[in-house]
Amino acid sequence: MTSAFTSRQNPPLPEGWEKLYSAVLSDALDAAGVWNQAMTSRMRPLDDALKLCGRARTGQYMEVSYVEEGVNPYELEIAIVDDLKPGDVAVFACGGSSRIAPWGSLLSTATRARGAAGCVTDGMVRDIMGIRELQLPVFHTGIAPLDSKGRGQIQAVDVPVIVDGVRVTPGDLVFGDADGVVVVPQAVEATVLQFAFDKINGEHHSINELRAGSYLRDVYARYGVL
Repeated sequence: MTSAFTSRQNPPLPEGWEKLYSAVLSDALDAAGVWNQAMTSRMRPLDDALKLCGRARTGQYMEVSYVEEGVNPYELEIAIVDDLKPGDVAVFACGGSSRIAPWGSLLSTATRARGAAGCVTDGMVRDIMGIRELQLPVFHTGIAPLDSKGRGQIQAVDVPVIVDGVRVTPGDLVFGDADGVVVVPQAVEATVLQFAFDKINGEHHSINELRAGSYLRDVYARYGVL
């Protein structure tokens, strides 16, 4: 097991990230030639009204069917949550397991207290009413009352993981909203963000002209945005 954290300095979140949305980031990734960075329709927010934007902190789970005597099965789970920094997103890779519910109200409360941004997991979540009260953005592939103890355990932290089919590397930009979750690799982040903000500006002009009665074909010809 990985048991120690390395010191790190994440880049700041993009200025004006509140204007972003998952669809425009997905389009910008396509334009940059980086495909398959949007998670599937299985990945849903607990609260459609909340946006998530932050830097990935990853945990890799595996299914188990026992609790080893004398071993704290929550050791790394606790350690990574306690180590979250402002703007971090806990990204827990569970391989789409329906047996593991690694995220609940206690982890959410600790995450909120650390100033972290939220959680994305392709496992289950539980205690959802308590999480919603916290107004913490949490994205999941299912809801179940199952404790992870005796069913799943983190084997490594801060390593590249696959979550709902998308590779996530520590420090990657993770963005989620009502449409879903998109991951922007750091290597292409500057290019993708430029494409995204340019498209948002074009869409602003397009919407205004469409509201004024312009034809979609003419607006698309002018701005190339759809």
